[in-house]
Amino acid sequence: MSRDILLMVDALAREKNVEREIVFTALEMALASATKKRFKEDVDVRVSIDRETGDYSAFRRWLVVPDETEEVIMDQQYLLSEAKEVQPDMEVGGYIEEPLEPVDFGRIGAQAAKQVILQKIRDAEREQILSDFLARKEHLVSGAIKRLERGNAIIETGRLEAVLPRDQMIPKENLRVGDRVRACLLRIDRGVRGPQLILSRVSPEFLIRLFQLEVPEIEEGLLEIKSAARDPGVRAKIAVKSNDQRIDPIGTCVGMRGSRVQAVTGELAGERVDIILWSADPAQFVINALAPADVSSIVVDEEKHTMDIVVDGENLPQAIGRGGQNVRLASELTGWQLNIMTLDESQRKKEQETASVRALFMERLDVDQEVADILVDEGFSTLEEIAYVPITEMLEIESFDEDTVNELRTRARNALLTEAIASEEQVGHDVEDLLTLEGMDNPTARQLARSGVKTKDDLADLAVDDLVEITQMDAERAKQLIMTARAPWFAEQSN
Repeated sequence: MSRDILLMVDALAREKNVEREIVFTALEMALASATKKRFKEDVDVRVSIDRETGDYSAFRRWLVVPDETEEVIMDQQYLLSEAKEVQPDMEVGGYIEEPLEPVDFGRIGAQAAKQVILQKIRDAEREQILSDFLARKEHLVSGAIKRLERGNAIIETGRLEAVLPRDQMIPKENLRVGDRVRACLLRIDRGVRGPQLILSRVSPEFLIRLFQLEVPEIEEGLLEIKSAARDPGVRAKIAVKSNDQRIDPIGTCVGMRGSRVQAVTGELAGERVDIILWSADPAQFVINALAPADVSSIVVDEEKHTMDIVVDGENLPQAIGRGGQNVRLASELTGWQLNIMTLDESQRKKEQETASVRALFMERLDVDQEVADILVDEGFSTLEEIAYVPITEMLEIESFDEDTVNELRTRARNALLTEAIASEEQVGHDVEDLLTLEGMDNPTARQLARSGVKTKDDLADLAVDDLVEITQMDAERAKQLIMTARAPWFAEQSN
């Protein structure tokens, strides 16, 4: 009988052009399924076939779970403490196994076994087809629409089935059965019916792939598309960069008499595409992205990753675009949050910020308005800058002598120290509840309080991974602290 198994495995492997291991695995599943039918309860069975001799063994097994597991499936699971009584070195995730008398292969319903084996082989064939597809790096997929299901288009792409969901179609696009469509690969879904390609015609990636198809210089590395943004079916922007000074990136993408960009626009249902010159200077890149609107000035905030774009009144509608489309696409293209404003609005904002900083300096440094204005005019905006900027920079201020500079720096440092002490006192108050928890120490409690975890209930709501990330403690201690914090919950449930 063992020899029969080996012969059958070899025959199926050759017939289906799959590896012998896949057939062995499928056969083990079939034997396990047949063995499980001996039991009334839902048990877990493992069958192991010797790849050399064809002999096979069957085992009933129980998964080892943590002691704090609330609902244990008795027919399939063991608590860790109970498992250690059977096997002292057992750990969570391991299995307790008990040998079973294996079923006679000849008594298994041949059809049932064959179905399991063939299904496993079909799955392996699909995975092989998918692997071959991915190896070819075909980011653009084309094919004919086979059928429509609930608004989604099912597309025939060789031996794989692809789906173009309704929300990934260009708005107002009317696709019909039999139409040939092109789309880019969005993701791969692995469902019951096997791996399925999910396509998109609205993603910026689709726009990039179309230009790569139409502009050979991109594939050759002479040009590079740095980013893209789209309002599908209406308007799009792409940022291009030339890696060869002899090549005009915009003209090359437009093509002779606009042929290249028109081919892309035709595929995108008439979507207008703006080709933008990329720049390593973020401000210049934003100016390019907002074209054709003229920009008067830009204020860059690196910390908030925002830019205030000042335009004159005539350019304001053009810069913003219909429904905010132009500035939204420019923001997506550049990766910066853009605030469009007129010169008057910019002036008002600057005055408000100046007044706020002036008030801060007058209050925290105990200086008059004249001194505060000098600091603001010299570009200082925070106490930290005054306290820690190199003293040589402050000594360059004509209005201040060395004594004044030292006094201002001392006052700024004292103000920051007072603020830090107040913050620590608040943290000390916040950790009072945490410190009543068994196993909690003061440094850990303070670290948690600074992260917003101030009570035992806050701690109990955390996952182990969250606590490890905040404190860098080991997972075992994190689990113990959380379980201790949750103990009152379990006590309430039992009552």
